[in-house]
Amino acid sequence: MRRSGPAVRPAELSDVPALVELRLANATAHLALDPDVYRLPQREAVAQHFTTALTAEAGRDAILVAELNGQVVGMVEVLRLPEPPAHQILRPEPSAQIHTVVSDSTRGRGVGAALLDAADRWATENGITSLSAGIHHRNDGAVHFYRRHGYAPSGTSLNRQPGA
Repeated sequence: MRRSGPAVRPAELSDVPALVELRLANATAHLALDPDVYRLPQREAVAQHFTTALTAEAGRDAILVAELNGQVVGMVEVLRLPEPPAHQILRPEPSAQIHTVVSDSTRGRGVGAALLDAADRWATENGITSLSAGIHHRNDGAVHFYRRHGYAPSGTSLNRQPGA
């Protein structure tokens, strides 16, 4: 018997509980990478975020879910970034940042690839010309995954704590 791949569709309000579980599992994994950078958000705040995002202005951003056997096993958020103000030197470019989460139990089954493909289609259909994924430098799996799907380093982000 041939196993079918994941189906990707726009998230619905009924998906909020699954989205919350994916976000919290992802936060737990990131805490192990760097507890000085990441936190475990409050369940209620995550539920409110997804509820608001799914009832907000249609087309502004996207939340897509991947299903296997009728179960939500992954998600990708495509969040539009603001264009630079007119007084700055950067050229305006419709861009978005993506955040992908796949359940541990379904990794390696094409879920992440299907989500990135769907995010790419949504971005193209909505005039986005640049997608970025902010990845922690210790998250080797995510770096490898995104590179395998055509993402490449772009610039350098330097940070400093004031007063340090």
